[in-house]
Order: sequence, then C-alpha cells, then structure tokens
Amino acid sequence: MASSIPEMLRADCKCEDMAKCVLGLKELDISTYKRLLENGPMTAEQLGDLLERERSTAYRSLQNLIASGLVYRETRSIDIGGYYYEYVAIEPLKVKQMIKKTIDEWYQKMNSLIEDFDKELMR
Repeated sequence: MASSIPEMLRADCKCEDMAKCVLGLKELDISTYKRLLENGPMTAEQLGDLLERERSTAYRSLQNLIASGLVYRETRSIDIGGYYYEYVAIEPLKVKQMIKKTIDEWYQKMNSLIEDFDKELMR
C-alpha cells in the first residue's frame, strides 16, 4: 500500500485500501468484516474456522473492528445456563458514512494547518 498522498494518487487504489487507511484496519480485519456481512452474526470460533485462523486471531480482529465501530457484539443465552457472544457487522452504508465523516474531519484539520503553514515554517 502507498505510504504518502502522492503515491496514493498515482496508485491503483481499491475501496479496501482506502478503508484500511482511513479506519486503521488490517487485511484480516477487512476479511473478517466481509465474512460477517456474507454470513450474518457469528461467534469468534465460527469466524476463525471460516477464516482458517485460530479463534484468538479472529477475536483480535473482531476487537479491532469493534474499536473502529464496524462490528458490535450481542450476548446470547444458552438454555442450560450461561451465555456466548455473537458478532454483527454494521451495514456498508453506515461504514461509508463513517469513512466520509473521517475524511471530512481530516480535510478540515489539514486545511487549518495549511493556513498557518508559512508562519510555522518560518519559526
């Protein structure tokens, strides 16, 4: 993936690349999110099996997605007592809105820094 804005502008970027950059996700996080969208709510163990990864690896990816706001977990009760968690992906339209909002905030911040660029440079 490109490491600078000029590189990104020249590169053949995909939506996934942009989402990883803007939301701070890894390749596995994108795969995990996609599997949840395709298959509906799942446990970390089920996701691990689907991703062909250990449950703990799937769980770490889920924690990244929860922190990013792309996934939430629901508690499910077991009839004989106890509970487990199922993880649910938010709809892509909401992800799109999150990405747009983050980019807009970044743009505003960069724009205000540019306004003071010449003053800061001459310090």
